[in-house]
Amino acid sequence: MEESARFMQAIGMRPVFSGPQVCVLELRGGTHLILMLKDTVAGGSAPFDLLVDDIHETHERFASLGFSPSPIEARPATEHEVFTVREPAGHVISFFSSHVSGEPV
Repeated sequence: MEESARFMQAIGMRPVFSGPQVCVLELRGGTHLILMLKDTVAGGSAPFDLLVDDIHETHERFASLGFSPSPIEARPATEHEVFTVREPAGHVISFFSSHVSGEPV
C-alpha cells in the first residue's frame, strides 16, 4: 500500500490521510482515492481511469519517472488519446486526454 500511495502522489494526487490500513489521496476537484491494505491483490485493469490536461507532457513526465507508460493511442470514436501505466500493486491505470469544456456544471 505504501508503494502505491507514493506512486499516486508522484502522478499528482495530494495525501489527505495515511494510516496502517487505509490511505486517502485527493485529486483536483475534491475527488478522493482510497487505498486499503489487503493481504493479496489481483492486478489487472484499475476500476477507474484518469483524465489529464496535457497527455503528451504527462506521458513524458511518467517516462522520466521510470513508470514505463504504454505508447499513446488515438481513440477517434471518443476524441481522446490514451496510455496506460501499471502501478506498484499491479493495477493498470488508463490516462485519457481531457476535453473538459470549461463550462459551469
